Amino acid sequence: MAEARIRRGGTARLSSAKGRATRGRGRTLKRQSSLDRLIEWLPVSEATLQRMASWAIVAIVGGVAVTIAIFMGLPGMARQQVADLAARAGFEVEKVEVRGVERMDELPVYNIALGQVDRSMLSLDLPRVRSEMLQLGWVKDARISRRLPDTLVVDIVERDPVAVWQHGGKLHLIDVAGVVLQSVSASAMPDLPLVVGPNANRQTAGLNRLMENAPALKPMLAGATWVGNRRWDLRFQSGETLSLPEGDKDSASALVNFARMDGVNRLLGRGIVRFDMRDPDRFVLRLPQGQVEEKSAGAAAGSASAPVQGEEG
Repeated sequence: MAEARIRRGGTARLSSAKGRATRGRGRTLKRQSSLDRLIEWLPVSEATLQRMASWAIVAIVGGVAVTIAIFMGLPGMARQQVADLAARAGFEVEKVEVRGVERMDELPVYNIALGQVDRSMLSLDLPRVRSEMLQLGWVKDARISRRLPDTLVVDIVERDPVAVWQHGGKLHLIDVAGVVLQSVSASAMPDLPLVVGPNANRQTAGLNRLMENAPALKPMLAGATWVGNRRWDLRFQSGETLSLPEGDKDSASALVNFARMDGVNRLLGRGIVRFDMRDPDRFVLRLPQGQVEEKSAGAAAGSASAPVQGEEG
């Protein structure tokens, strides 16, 4: 009996302890299962999560450090130090190779390339160098590149000169847009038309379009004067001057008519000083003083009258 009670009691106590242990483990398993479900929901392992958390902490600390460094100006100082080290190691602009130059003087290009305050190949401001190159009259475009260790390559696209502009007693070579390329002397005039007058350089493109209407006359053009900022007087190589009316349409029509009459009657090269076509109803020929004649309309301008007058002194 006693042995049985002891067994039952022992069993009861063991069962009670076992129940408490089971309940304790049940609570522990319940907490772990919730965390496990959260981890299982993520597509990464727990070890990966720990590494990601570590890297996130490092990134945050690094970002704060970079922000402080930028605020204190340290990156610029670091870049300058690296540039200085590179320059001392031989990575500094010492040579300039200029390509594409046919007419312009290369010296200003060298002066710009070698005149930079910071000549380190690593920190050289290429857009700034190009911008300075584009300020040169001859330079239509420029491409700048590095060739390590110490050479700057400059590819130049030159403007094409189309005329000489005479203004204020000076002569300037200009392109079709009227950009002044360089000064020229009277003794070294290139074989190009001479345009005269204020703002005549800005009318050069219009003059070219005008002459396209009379291709036969274009090679004979010696120069043109922009009169009153409104119309052209054309001078031919044979010495005559043709006064055209105002307006693109009227001047083009007059020039075409003059080219037709010259093709029929050979007006150029006959000693006539001026042809005046400003009035659409009259075609006036001006001869040198003392050589005044009257010509019929049929001889020069078809149905229009063509009086010939002496050149005014």
